[in-house]
Amino acid sequence: MKPIVNGLESFIFWSRWLQAPLYVGLVVAQGVYVYQFFLELVHLLHDAARPNEVKIMLTVLGMIDVVMISNLLIMVVVGGYETFVSRLEIAKSHRDRPDWLAHVDAGVLKVKLSMALIGISSVHLLKSFIGASSETNYQALMWQVIIHCVFLISAVAMAFTDRLISAKPVAKPGH
Repeated sequence: MKPIVNGLESFIFWSRWLQAPLYVGLVVAQGVYVYQFFLELVHLLHDAARPNEVKIMLTVLGMIDVVMISNLLIMVVVGGYETFVSRLEIAKSHRDRPDWLAHVDAGVLKVKLSMALIGISSVHLLKSFIGASSETNYQALMWQVIIHCVFLISAVAMAFTDRLISAKPVAKPGH
């Protein structure tokens, strides 16, 4: 029975490699965001000839949004691969190795991702406020604010829970 159990456990452990193509797909999605960023840059340069501060600001916010989503993708790809698939063979002394990679785990990754989502949500909300006009659907705007607040509350709850789980027990004096 032991060889069967060992084989099953090896197979289950090997199954983590099924996630690798998913991370490759996210890298391809990042390429799409690079393309989107350059489209936004072209729009910005085109609109610079006709000064319209609101339009320029919305284009720049769109570019910031693309960059933040791209950063989110990097965190998911690098952090997820490192945490759930295999250690990255990057020397700790490598000058380009991100500092956060040294202490990444599922809890840290969740908190970082939730903070990135809040940043992305903030940019979307700011774009909605700036682009608001008399024809704006204020009910949709209200829902954006509510969803943003839910992101904030969820991030605080995840960070608090992660802190509770990872807290080391305090030794009692005399023990």
